[in-house]
Amino acid sequence: MALLDKFSSFLKDKEQLLSIKPAIFGTNIERIYSPTEASIAGHKVLLAGTNNYLGLTFNRECLAAAHKAIDEEGTGTTGSRMANGNYSLHRALEQELADFYHCKHGIVFSTGYQANLGTISGLTGPGDVLLIDAHCHASIYDGCKLSGAEVIRFRHNDPEDLNKRLVRLGDRAGSTLIIVEGIYSMLGDTAPLKEFVECKKQHNSYLLIDEAHSLGVLGDTGQGLVEVDGVGEDVDFITGTFSKSLGSIGGYCVSNHPQLDVIRYMSRPYIFTASPSPANIASARAALVLLREGRHLREQLWKQANRLYSHLKSLGYKLGPEPGPVIAAQLETPEEAIAIWTTLIEKGLYVNLIFPPASPENKPLLRISISAAHNDVQMDFICKLFSELAQGN
Repeated sequence: MALLDKFSSFLKDKEQLLSIKPAIFGTNIERIYSPTEASIAGHKVLLAGTNNYLGLTFNRECLAAAHKAIDEEGTGTTGSRMANGNYSLHRALEQELADFYHCKHGIVFSTGYQANLGTISGLTGPGDVLLIDAHCHASIYDGCKLSGAEVIRFRHNDPEDLNKRLVRLGDRAGSTLIIVEGIYSMLGDTAPLKEFVECKKQHNSYLLIDEAHSLGVLGDTGQGLVEVDGVGEDVDFITGTFSKSLGSIGGYCVSNHPQLDVIRYMSRPYIFTASPSPANIASARAALVLLREGRHLREQLWKQANRLYSHLKSLGYKLGPEPGPVIAAQLETPEEAIAIWTTLIEKGLYVNLIFPPASPENKPLLRISISAAHNDVQMDFICKLFSELAQGN
């Protein structure tokens, strides 16, 4: 088979989907007006699919910090952290993130994806074992693949299944890294973290949690699930991203293990990638302060999330197991999902359309992400649209 022949079947199967307007893959957002409003397909829509959980993308302090960084340090670093792209801003944010989690060490990566890719592949290698939740993000799977370690999946959010697999590993459990997430991005459910910590302790293993979707959302200061469950000292590594609650782009890992700093010299995704731009780092630093002090933002976020979850459940939509900033309605067929998604766009609402294999249980999803910037009038509008859909209007 020639190099490009493998794409023929994909194009044949997806031709109809690719021809749908507006595009269901990589929707073109023509103009952004605010954290919650944009233009798609020539008309204004309400954004409910952005992961902008705290609504900080237009915050004045974050914008001012980004502008100042551009003026003083330029638009980009043009180099990796190991070469010429290691600025004082990067080191400052690493220390601030470590302090935020009450940890001794922190590393900043160029994206959240690379935070997982670089941390996992830097920590583990041939001879080690990676025990990962079956619903983990693609960045975790790819980090596992890059590591060369043995990869074993356990059933989603199932401490008993995790424990069984650790028992089978015997002495190898001591060289095993368990990986879970705080909030899972597809269905919005949280991990039973306390139970996972107990498994880790019982078998002398290590535990990494990705707080990408729970940073800023859970906990009194917004640390995530580790703060809610009070197990921060028992989790070995915490990764996360700037591209959701912090409204920027980049990623991080924090830990009390001094070996984390050694990853700088062993992690290919860290060594060979250009470092984040000064503006991204500066805005993330400003957002981290607002996140830490943002109890009112979390209260507003959860007020709207609980409201929409209850409303959709009352209408009969099949949802994830618990309310949260990610609310996913599971549908039966791609045709049904596309029809509802395009109707919502036409009526002025943008949500995420997710197809298998990205979605669990081989079912398409309409994935709604709530923001603290969504006001009551906007939530009334969202609820009204879904009510009309449920009634066949």
